[in-house]
Amino acid sequence: MISTNKIAVLDGFPINPGDLSWSPVEKLGECKIYSRTSPDEIPGRCKEVQIALTNKVVFSKTIIENLPDLKYIGVLATGYNVVDTEAAAKAGIVVANIPAYSTKSVAQMVFAHILNFTQQVALHSQSARDGQWENCSDFSYQLTPQTEIAGKTIGIVGFGKIGQAVAKIALAFGMNVIFQNPNDKSGILAETRQVSLETLFAESDFISINCPLDSGNKAFVNKTLLGLAKPSVFIVNTGRGLLLNESDVAEALNTGRIGGLGADVLSTEPPEPGNPLLKARNCFITPHIAWATKEARERLIKIAASNIEAFLNGNPVNTVV
Repeated sequence: MISTNKIAVLDGFPINPGDLSWSPVEKLGECKIYSRTSPDEIPGRCKEVQIALTNKVVFSKTIIENLPDLKYIGVLATGYNVVDTEAAAKAGIVVANIPAYSTKSVAQMVFAHILNFTQQVALHSQSARDGQWENCSDFSYQLTPQTEIAGKTIGIVGFGKIGQAVAKIALAFGMNVIFQNPNDKSGILAETRQVSLETLFAESDFISINCPLDSGNKAFVNKTLLGLAKPSVFIVNTGRGLLLNESDVAEALNTGRIGGLGADVLSTEPPEPGNPLLKARNCFITPHIAWATKEARERLIKIAASNIEAFLNGNPVNTVV
């Protein structure tokens, strides 16, 4: 066990903009919380630090090799691609992540996007506030079609914890659920059906992208796959922005080849000004907030603290290295 612990939280603001407490982490050592950290600030802030916590601050091979006191990197997220794990392993640094802290929140966001597309609540509410209902000749009006999702088919790409949570909500809505997954998961959840990716895109009224990004599926949602889809299909991506070929998706939106897209993630975040999805037709973008409910962020901090405590006690958990 390390007797004197220096802890640096390098980009704490997105996790705790002020509505939560870092006390579960702070009680474990001499702790400094930084809202944001640029690459050139890492060496100075992590000098003589044994424990570093990062969300999106990158620990490259060069940085790791120049931090001899560092013993533990805690990634404040499930994905840990911000750390060169090979370099960390070589340096004897433990790397841990936070698995499954936001499953319910992300699944909730999937349906926030689906219901936004089918009901357009904000649009109709604003029209009523603007006086359109007062001046209407009828008791009711629709600015967009109202669609019932019961009986519709949702295709879920990736049937891990989040994909399964999405499926359970969909079944509660009375939807038909199909899914694609690299491994056989056909017996996991009753009333669901495992299919090929091509079948999923061809049959679905709604598609939820919930698979992890890996070397084999970058930009897999492309012109070819979109060509199989129904023109009315609505796609939700809460996985990773790089899973979509954004140019192909934007073209499909603008030409009416697909009905719409709900994106909580983009290929570059914050997005580049020229990202084609920013101005695409029927594209609804949220700024990577599916994970960020207060409950999920509070859970994340508690798990991060318990990960550190386990490491200090010589029994590290949730390790990726």
